[in-house]
Amino acid sequence: MPLTDTTIRNTKPGDKPAKLFDERGLFLLVTPGGGKWWRFKYRFEGKEKLLSLGTYPDVTLKDARERRDNARKLLVDGIDPSHSRKASKSMRLEQVANSFELVSREWYEKHSPNWVEAHGSRIIRRLERDIFPHIGSKPVGDITAPDLLQVLRKIEARGALETAHRALGNCGQVFRYAVATGRAVRDPTGDLRGALPPVKGEHFAAVTEPAQAAQILRAIAKYQGSAVVSCALRLAPLVFVRPGELRGAEWAEIDLDAAEWRIPGARMKLGIDHIVPLSAQATAILREIQPLTGAGRYVFPSARTSTRPMSDNAILAALRRMGIAKEEMSGHGFRAMARTILDEVMGVRPDLIEHQLAHAVRDANGRAYNRTAHLPARREMMQQWADYLDQLRAIKANN
Repeated sequence: MPLTDTTIRNTKPGDKPAKLFDERGLFLLVTPGGGKWWRFKYRFEGKEKLLSLGTYPDVTLKDARERRDNARKLLVDGIDPSHSRKASKSMRLEQVANSFELVSREWYEKHSPNWVEAHGSRIIRRLERDIFPHIGSKPVGDITAPDLLQVLRKIEARGALETAHRALGNCGQVFRYAVATGRAVRDPTGDLRGALPPVKGEHFAAVTEPAQAAQILRAIAKYQGSAVVSCALRLAPLVFVRPGELRGAEWAEIDLDAAEWRIPGARMKLGIDHIVPLSAQATAILREIQPLTGAGRYVFPSARTSTRPMSDNAILAALRRMGIAKEEMSGHGFRAMARTILDEVMGVRPDLIEHQLAHAVRDANGRAYNRTAHLPARREMMQQWADYLDQLRAIKANN
C-alpha cells in the first residue's frame, strides 16, 4: 500500500531502523533516534543503489515522490541520478566560486593592503551597497555590459552619477582580475564607454580674497554652537587639512609641547605620514578643548558618542547656521583659501605650501614627498599664517 501522511506521522521510532515503503523504489527510513529519511532504491548498470531525497517533514511525501519521479526520468535517459546530483553540486560550487561577489572580495583582499584604509573602505562599501545585491551571485564570466549598465542606471537614478562612474571603474578592475585568474574571458566595462553621462566638474566652494576671508573669520569667532564644533571651526583655517583629517584627529597624534600634529598615513589621501606644525594660536585652541575631550580618543568627538569622531557635516552645518552659503565656503575651502593667500598675498614659496597641503610633491631628483621636508620653514610659514589670520580678523568690516 502507498504511504500516507497519517501513517508517517503516527510511526514511532523503534529499537532498530525501520523502512516504510511507498511505490517505485521510494521508502522512508525511520531511525531509532526519531529521524525520518527519504530514500530511493534503484538499479543502474546492474548495481543496486540508494539516493537520499531529504528528511521528513522538511520534504513532504508529495515532494519526495516528485524527486523520485525526476530521478526515474534520468534513469530512462541512461543517466545515474547519483552522478547527476554530484555534477550539479559541483557546478553550483563552481558558480559560487566564480561569482562576481566572491571574485570581487578576492580582488579586494589582494589589493586593499596597499591602499589607504579609508579608500579601501569606500570601495568595498560601494560594491556591497550598489553592486552585489544585483549581480553579486552571477558568475563573473556571464555578466554582460547591459547587465552592468542596468545596475549603474539605478545608481544614476538616485542622483549619484559620480558614484556610478566610480562603481563602473571598480567593476572594471574586478573583471580584469577575473580575466587574469581565468574566471572570465573579457572585461565588459569597455563596452560601456560613454554610456553614462559625464560628471560635471565642481570645485569646493572657497573664499580666496582677504577681505572675504576676514568676514568668514569674524563669523567663526562669534559662533555660539557647541564648544567642540567651535574649536574645530577655529582650528580649520589655521591647519588647512582635509575635513576628514580634521574631524578624525586623535589626541595620540598631537604633541602640544612639541607643537606638532603627526597624522598617520592610514588617514591621509596619499597614504603618507604627514606633519602639521602647530602655531601658537592652534596650540592654544587644542589646549582649550583638551579638558573637554582629552580623556577620549578623538579631539572632536561626535555629539552622540565619544567613541566616534564628529560627523562629516558638522562643520558644514555650522557654516550654514552662521549664514555662510554653500556657494561661498565649504570645510574643504579653507585649503584653497590658504593656498591662494599664502602664494599670491604673502609670497610664500609654492613648494612649502604644497608640502603643507600634503599634495604629491617631487624634488629635482624625482623623489616623492617626505613628511619632514622643509619642516623648519613650514613651522615658520604656519606661524606667519596664523598671525596673518589674526590681523585679517581684526580688520573692521567697513575697511
